[in-house]
Amino acid sequence: MYNAPMEPVKLKKGLGQNLLKDGNQIRKIMASISLSPTDVILEIGPGTGAITFEMAKIAKTIVCVEKDREMIMALNQKIEEEGIKNIEIINEDILKLFNDDKLNIKIKKYKIVANIPYYLTSALIRNLLEIKNPPEDIFLMIQKEVGERICAKPGDMSILAIAVQYYANPKILFTVPKGCFYPSPKIDSVFIRITPKGVSKNNEYFKLIKAGFSHPRKQLIGNLSRELKIDKEIIKKWLEDNNLKPGERAEVLSLPQWDSLFTLLKKK
Repeated sequence: MYNAPMEPVKLKKGLGQNLLKDGNQIRKIMASISLSPTDVILEIGPGTGAITFEMAKIAKTIVCVEKDREMIMALNQKIEEEGIKNIEIINEDILKLFNDDKLNIKIKKYKIVANIPYYLTSALIRNLLEIKNPPEDIFLMIQKEVGERICAKPGDMSILAIAVQYYANPKILFTVPKGCFYPSPKIDSVFIRITPKGVSKNNEYFKLIKAGFSHPRKQLIGNLSRELKIDKEIIKKWLEDNNLKPGERAEVLSLPQWDSLFTLLKKK
């Protein structure tokens, strides 16, 4: 039986808090993350614990990072009442933990489960994928539109899509209607799985990507030539060799095509 969340504390609008209240969605999340008794989970934004306490029944350890002190008080009260021993709570801003490099000390082998504010999504995902000790798997509740951008195909690519797909394999698992949250947001969410590939950070590669998207409405040739001082004829020939039109924009390139272009430009 899946528990509904505790009565919510006073929510803080500035933190973008939307608590999942639907038991069926909690059941689907638990089935999707498929926990084992050896799992260590880093939960970001546990709220009042609707998912936290279900995971604690199965996983070895749940480390929760929560910025809101009132939320932590509600969590600690239930932890104490039920005598739960495998939940640890860190009162901190998750991005500050990344910046201070403290997560590498606390957690070695782990999975991420998070229901995160929409404004935090891009920065958090980037940190999760570029951290020195990345998680084995990442499960996020995020804005539907952002989830679709992350999983985009050539023709609709963006820097966000390329960055995530460079580091990991993303997949939308299911949609969560806005009415499943308290308070209800204006848009639906998706529950997404992002599985890291174990790829190292490559600043030069992303310098190329950022140059290609520097003016999204303009042609790739012009962007790369202007930003990286590359001869337009080099890019034109590469596009033709890859069955792409000379006037293509960055959004049409697939990840393997960016890899190919990067290899070519390194040689040049």
